[in-house]
Amino acid sequence: MRHSSKNKTRSTRKKKAIRRKHHTRRSVVRRRKSTRRAKVRRLVPRTAKQFFKKSEQFQDLWNNAVGVVSKMRAVHTSLRRTSREFGISPHSVLRLVRSALQKRRNGAYSARASDHLLRVLLIPTKDGLREVTIRDSREASKLGEYWSAVRKYLQTGDDSDLQAFRKNKITDASGKRVRLLTDVTELNRLGSAGVLSFESIYSRVAS
Repeated sequence: MRHSSKNKTRSTRKKKAIRRKHHTRRSVVRRRKSTRRAKVRRLVPRTAKQFFKKSEQFQDLWNNAVGVVSKMRAVHTSLRRTSREFGISPHSVLRLVRSALQKRRNGAYSARASDHLLRVLLIPTKDGLREVTIRDSREASKLGEYWSAVRKYLQTGDDSDLQAFRKNKITDASGKRVRLLTDVTELNRLGSAGVLSFESIYSRVAS
């Protein structure tokens, strides 16, 4: 009986030690995850002011990561393939904009239907280009379609797509409604002055 009691005591102590070990391991994992999330929160810009405080290298990295999400959503391409097109690693995309992606059962990532990532984009005005801060991917998509219509008009003279945006507005991050320029006379003037000659509608570097 005494021998059996000692064995039970040892067994109980061993189980408690194992439980403590597992609890400690889970606590360490939780702390690491919490630390990683905090680092990402500090890294991700929430306002244009925060965005422009970042280095030019980070601004390019952020714009590319957001661009990957937008392209994945628009044409349903894979994270790996789209990241390669934008010159950024899938790891960097996930580190910065994971909230805009979802992991499917097969392990692949796809873009969520919409997101609230910060985008500092350019729009033409009568006084030239101006920056507009957007936190709704649907508004950013509308602006992208508008720019496609502007470029089509400048390249071909066909303003049919552009006129679909007459009296159209987009909503910026503050809730303000911003009208889109569709006056072809003004667009011709801006185009002739070279104001509309640039590769990306994403802004970078504080002006």
